Amino acid sequence: MLHSSDPRQALSWVIQDLHQRGWAAGTGGNFSLVTNRDPLRLLMAPSGVDKGLVQPDDLIEVNAQGQVLAGHGKASAETLLHLAIIQQTGAASVLHTHSPIATLLSRRAEAATAIAFSGYEMLKGLEGITTHATEVRLPVFPNDQDMVALSQAVLPNLQAAPPWGVLIAGHGLYAWGNSLFAARRHVEILEFLLELHYRELAIASH
Repeated sequence: MLHSSDPRQALSWVIQDLHQRGWAAGTGGNFSLVTNRDPLRLLMAPSGVDKGLVQPDDLIEVNAQGQVLAGHGKASAETLLHLAIIQQTGAASVLHTHSPIATLLSRRAEAATAIAFSGYEMLKGLEGITTHATEVRLPVFPNDQDMVALSQAVLPNLQAAPPWGVLIAGHGLYAWGNSLFAARRHVEILEFLLELHYRELAIASH
């Protein structure tokens, strides 16, 4: 289903898949897929819906101002951050998950501003990484209920950020890619690395 030619089918399948993994429980998380660049158009899940139940016809179409053009329901307040990421990085898809480990570690790492990973073969699943013998830093930004302020805080840093994701403290992971498949892969790899980091911390504490 992921490679379906129907973007609605593909995005709804990814949303349900991430929900089933425990990374978007209940109404948590939000997800977008670019369907047109000029003018910019996104498919998104509407705000406040159970992500395990999202069907293709439930998706809304949103413009570059975050306004709903088609579909039922309203756009998430976090649409502004999706738009900032897409416009700054050229991403085709942004997937925001709320896994317990990513959310917990993002709070713990807020003061350090990043979580570093190195030495793992799975790093090569991230865009641009070709060897395990490297260090990757996942930036962490403070959360803000004012999504305009949060987007403006994150936007200037996206050019220097790695081309696949950031954490928002106490909020979770935003991952993106040049296709829906790439964005989903980045979610999987980053969630894998975050779980390893959590286990490393647990081992070190004993």
